[in-house]
Amino acid sequence: MSTTEQAGPYGLPSTSGRVVVVTGAGGPTGEAVAARLAARGDTVIGAGLDEAPGVHAVDLADPEAVRAFAARVAEEHGRADGVVHLVGGWRGSKTFAETDLADWDFLHRQLVRTLQHVTLAFEPLLRDSPDARFAIVSATAAARPTQGNAAYAAAKAAAEAWTLAFADALRDTPAAATILVIKALVNDAMRAASPERKFPGYTDVKDLAEAVAALWDRPAGEVNGLRWDLTS
Repeated sequence: MSTTEQAGPYGLPSTSGRVVVVTGAGGPTGEAVAARLAARGDTVIGAGLDEAPGVHAVDLADPEAVRAFAARVAEEHGRADGVVHLVGGWRGSKTFAETDLADWDFLHRQLVRTLQHVTLAFEPLLRDSPDARFAIVSATAAARPTQGNAAYAAAKAAAEAWTLAFADALRDTPAAATILVIKALVNDAMRAASPERKFPGYTDVKDLAEAVAALWDRPAGEVNGLRWDLTS
């Protein structure tokens, strides 16, 4: 069975021929992005800490595990036309003086190390694709940190810098790396749990998924190195 005939992990046939990896696929954001891409016919390969339908268990903080995962994608699908890196996390404090550097260690592992491992492992596959896209989700806090958000903002800023360096590496290829910027994300379960909240400035995970899908609708040169603010 060819890639274009193959059923994706979300039960829909791949008609676009694209193979897209979604990391952090087990959470609400990953589920929304994976469902949107699968609905248009992409073969979506999910990765997360725990095995689940459509999600492969991969410890993204382990470089050997990530390289093995990339090799498996190459062996089973022959290509990777996109990676959407959605591994996140937040820790903070009320004041700068109360910052616990253990929070930095956690956030560095979650937001920076996993990104480094994924980009280094998948760079050859993305470079060889005729139309690849890579994306991370950053936060407005990276550019406007508050005192209690020091560790989180610093980790997000580091992730942005790494992604921009990756974009520079892809500059002369048909691939592109993009930073999607949000204040925070909201989903239907959050609204149901707190019906009194308005979530001002938050980005719905479905809108984020639409933005991810739209990256392939624009030329690589337009979105490579782009910091796309979804709050405006």
